Amino acid sequence: MISATRSLAPLAWRNVWRNPRRTVITLIVVSVGLWSILFFNSLLNGWIQSSKDAALKLLMGEGQIHAVGYMDDPNIDRLMQPPSGALLAALNGDGVEDWTTRIQVPGVVQSEYKTLPVNVMGVDPAAEKRISTIPGDVVQGRYLTDADDSGIILGLHMVERLKTDLGRRVIVMSQNTDGSMSEWSFDVVGIFDSDQGVEDFNIFTGLKAAQEFLLLEDEIAQIVVTLPDEAPLEPSIQALKDAAPDLDVRSWKELNLFLAMTDDFMGVFIFIWLGIVFSMMAIGIVNTQLMAVFERTQEFGLLRALGMKPRRVLYMVTIESAILVGAGSLAGIVLALVSIWALQGGIDLTAYARAMEMVQAGSIIYLDYHPGSIVTFSIIIWILGILVALWPARRASKCSPQEAMRRDT
Repeated sequence: MISATRSLAPLAWRNVWRNPRRTVITLIVVSVGLWSILFFNSLLNGWIQSSKDAALKLLMGEGQIHAVGYMDDPNIDRLMQPPSGALLAALNGDGVEDWTTRIQVPGVVQSEYKTLPVNVMGVDPAAEKRISTIPGDVVQGRYLTDADDSGIILGLHMVERLKTDLGRRVIVMSQNTDGSMSEWSFDVVGIFDSDQGVEDFNIFTGLKAAQEFLLLEDEIAQIVVTLPDEAPLEPSIQALKDAAPDLDVRSWKELNLFLAMTDDFMGVFIFIWLGIVFSMMAIGIVNTQLMAVFERTQEFGLLRALGMKPRRVLYMVTIESAILVGAGSLAGIVLALVSIWALQGGIDLTAYARAMEMVQAGSIIYLDYHPGSIVTFSIIIWILGILVALWPARRASKCSPQEAMRRDT
């Protein structure tokens, strides 16, 4: 096999360039096809990563812990105590990057002009700055200073709906622990600009201030955790479940089914796209190779007459296809790397920020590529391209001297 390759490879290389036009067409088909696969794989990976970052770093985190039943009916009767014992040790262990506690109960916010339903969020500002993007999204006023801060942070769109403004007062009402309604007046100390869904339904105040407002002691509604970058999700969440068997521990995939479904689908979609692109490539490769075989019938017949065995003819044409598809694949890799490098600063979609919020994606998408994926997809295209070319190669191996003579006449 090695000796046959050495003897046939130079001949196959010369044959490839006997018709430069056909060769260039095949190279373009293969390179553009592979480029589209590699580029869109990076784009889709970047898009799903942007969606995950936007959602997880907003309020969700990689996982959350609640009292059993809270997720079905989030009210003040289904709160829990702050973490302690095994759970506290797990939260402070190496498997968790950071964590915070929050109060989250339904309530109503009222201005002089309008009343709206909201989630009343009591937060620890120091921890929120480490795990959430909300503190950095404050565009007017200030963020909360500490857990005792009784100021309130409203979303930009909510401020417009309430017809209120920075420095004004709003009334917040919610059920407290004795079953009656607590009613407090809060000063608007900050306005944040973020996802419109978060702006419309969440207001933020200090954790201790929220507990005092609801007549609580130290009860909390949720624990939000973030994980190290390379930490596996499921084992990390399972470790927290083992540490808190009496609590409801969920990963972000359980908290946001749409995002989880999108994340899983993207892995499948790239192979669907691979199949579509390769089908188009296969048509081009087969057509050009079949034309080459038909035009070279006399050549193959002469080679057979000179004693070349059919399998040698098959092998020679296969080498030609391997060279063509291989060169096209290399060109596709170069095109993809150049395209990714040119967009390494990200694709700025700020002008479509509201539309991107609807699909839970950030306003800037950074292409996310992995060298392993580039190598894998390139090898797949190369091997499939050779397999597709076996049909024309088989036809070439069946050419006989008699057929070549008939074609000549």
